[in-house]
Amino acid sequence: MFTAPFGVRLYPKDDRSDDMVVEPDIVVVCDFSKLDERGCNGAPDMVIEILSPSTAQKDRFLKFNRYLEAGVREYWIVDPDAPSVQVYTLDRGRFIAGAYGIVDPEDEPAEYTSDKAPVSVLPGLEIDLKTIFP
Repeated sequence: MFTAPFGVRLYPKDDRSDDMVVEPDIVVVCDFSKLDERGCNGAPDMVIEILSPSTAQKDRFLKFNRYLEAGVREYWIVDPDAPSVQVYTLDRGRFIAGAYGIVDPEDEPAEYTSDKAPVSVLPGLEIDLKTIFP
């Protein structure tokens, strides 16, 4: 796991000269052969972006499409204002969406199905959102 600033060159080239560089807030790379002195060469396994007013549109649309095209297996968009996490898992070239947040037992119907978000690239790991959004 790496945190910004950490360069990710999404489209790997043999000479490692990719000029499409992004700096996600958090990156998980399971294939260590993608790592070099400049960061990650190729799609990481997981990317997490934390929304802010200045980056929200870019994270939801521009980066979403870039990560999808590059083959990022799991993309999380964390919205501290909601508080919630949108989880996108790559499946046959498309992102399948899931939404997680603090479940309020008084909400009917519940806005979120769970306040624990599973991490598909690390089977068995769940993030308890109550620890992130107190």
